This record gives sequence, C-alpha cells and structure tokens, in this order.
Amino acid sequence: MPVSKPDGRPVEWAREVIADPKTVFLDTETTGLDGMAEIVDIAVIDVRGEVLLDTLVRPIRHIPAGATRIHGIRDEHVASAPTWDEVFARLEPVVKGRRVVVFNANYDRKIIRQCCAPSGLKMPRSTWQCAMLAHAEYIGEPGWKGKGFRWHKLENAAAAFGIPPGGHRARTDAETCRLVVHRIAADTDA
Repeated sequence: MPVSKPDGRPVEWAREVIADPKTVFLDTETTGLDGMAEIVDIAVIDVRGEVLLDTLVRPIRHIPAGATRIHGIRDEHVASAPTWDEVFARLEPVVKGRRVVVFNANYDRKIIRQCCAPSGLKMPRSTWQCAMLAHAEYIGEPGWKGKGFRWHKLENAAAAFGIPPGGHRARTDAETCRLVVHRIAADTDA
C-alpha cells in the first residue's frame, strides 16, 4: 500500500494495480453498518471494466428504510434474488488468488466475512487493497488531529477527477473506483 504522496507512492501503487491483469474491483451495498448488516448488492469488475459478477442478494432480514434511502434497494427488489450462500459460490472463484481493490476495503471485507459466518463459509485467499486510503494519500490532506490523511467519499474522489458518481449501486461504484485508480495512475507529476 502506498505510504506517502511526496514519494509518488500512491501513483506507483495505482500503476501497479492497473498493470496487474489479476486485479479486480469490488463493491457492496448493505442493509446497514452494524454487526447484523447483510449484503444486498455485490459486483466485481476486472481491471479493463469487464463485469465478472453483478447481482442483488436476498438478505435474511428486511432492508431498513435508511439503507434504502442510500442505495434505493427495497425488499421487493431482492425477493427473488439468490441468497448469500448462492452468491458466494459465484464470488469465490472470481476473487480467489486475486488482488481485490475496494474503496474502503476494510468495510467490504468485514461485511463479506459477516455474511459468510452463519454458514461457516471461508473467505477466499485474496490480497485486499484499499483505493480510499491510496486516494487519501494521493490528495495529501492531513487527517483528523493531524493523523494520517483525510478520507474522501467515493463520489467526492470521482468528482475531483471529473468522473460521474457511481450512485450507490455495487456495479457502478466498483466501476467508479476502477476509474479513480486509473486517474491516479495517469498522474504525470509523480
């Protein structure tokens, strides 16, 4: 993971990411943020933008209105969607042994583990990397109380590069993340 902007490391990282044909970009939409939250939308795209997985997921519990306000997914949208166990069977071969880049990788990895736990499913071996942290280092704004770098929402990172926001749906957010990484890699001042 990149360490500092002055050394050009976020740009080097981004160039390494887009040069790796095994890189994939992943995003999820969920029922919330707590320990009971479930995935309701997941997508994985490759470094060229090819969609490898894009599906709604039927959660065990109802989708709260607050979550629906963010991503627009309601219970009726997922009523006939596959369950997490069914989706995981499709996700595992798509990410296994690959570099998985996510805008806020810690959250998406946590929520996937959380969804796997009830069925005893194991996370596939992958290298998870965070585009949000790389972007924060690339921008270089000091973080809260001078610690680290200030994190930006995906839509703000995209807007800074003139990229349309993903709109809080997994496929379009994964694509937006991919484009942000490509723009960081294209920096010629690094």
